[in-house]
Amino acid sequence: MGVKFKDITSPEFIELNDLGGKLLTVDASNVIYKFLSSMRQPDGSPLKDLNGNITSHLNGIMFQTSTLIAKGIKPIYVFDGKAPELKKKTQEERINIKKEAQEKYEEAKKAGDYETARKYASRTPYLNKEIIDSSKKLLDLMGLPYVQAKTEGEAQASYMVAEGDAWAVVSQDYDCLQFGASRMLKNFKLSSRQSKDLQVISLEKTLNELNVTREQLVDIAILVGTDFNAGIHGIGPKKGLKLIQKYGNLETALKKLDKTIEEDYNQIREIFLHPDVVTDYDLKFRNPKREQLIDFLCGDHDFTEERTFAAIDKLVHETAQTSLEQWF
Repeated sequence: MGVKFKDITSPEFIELNDLGGKLLTVDASNVIYKFLSSMRQPDGSPLKDLNGNITSHLNGIMFQTSTLIAKGIKPIYVFDGKAPELKKKTQEERINIKKEAQEKYEEAKKAGDYETARKYASRTPYLNKEIIDSSKKLLDLMGLPYVQAKTEGEAQASYMVAEGDAWAVVSQDYDCLQFGASRMLKNFKLSSRQSKDLQVISLEKTLNELNVTREQLVDIAILVGTDFNAGIHGIGPKKGLKLIQKYGNLETALKKLDKTIEEDYNQIREIFLHPDVVTDYDLKFRNPKREQLIDFLCGDHDFTEERTFAAIDKLVHETAQTSLEQWF
């Protein structure tokens, strides 16, 4: 879930139209999970083709992404690699939450309480190899670039923004600030129905307002707790900020508090400040493979032709650019 830095950041509101012509990096796992969670039948079951294959993620990628591209907004999906060992506990906790939700979903569905069933069903999706592979295949057929990260997708997405190859990271997690992204977009939707609370947070502005360095921001995060450590009980973002401002670094703050971090905090620092990322990636948009797209979506997965044709037409019209530079 990332570090809860809401109370110490100052986002600025932005309009969807302001993003026209900009490339945005997107943590593919988070977005696909949202598609799997939200695109469901009234009883909570995911969307499926006639052969029983889940298609919620394909539906979201095809139709919502093509709508964005028609507005001149270019999302770049970034897929997770192998998670750091320190994230194992967080991953296990998430699996347990899904198992509990699955049990409650089955109970509600059996009782005919579809409203409750759908609520719990939205918490149960898993991203397996089949879902990831089919997502990548669809993006390739759509002519859209994607990047396979070595480790954390959010670290890779942040690196690409820090390097100036994309304008902002689309994320609800403040981790991308610790990873060095110069901008992050909150409350962004991959659809035309954009909420009015779309926000942009600048790393430079955040550091200046808090009067800390990025290294100190990471130390605050470790005090509060991250996906890689539990943090110190009773310390939230505001208290963590005051401690680092007063004592300068994590080691001194822990000594003054007479507290310890169970995990190797230097390793956590390394994950945030020097993540293992891919530096050679292709961000060129290409025209979609129309016939193969139709075969894949309509033939293999029973999508309606009329809606699919309309989405493909958006892609053909909008992917005609030949260079990356014109999108900055």
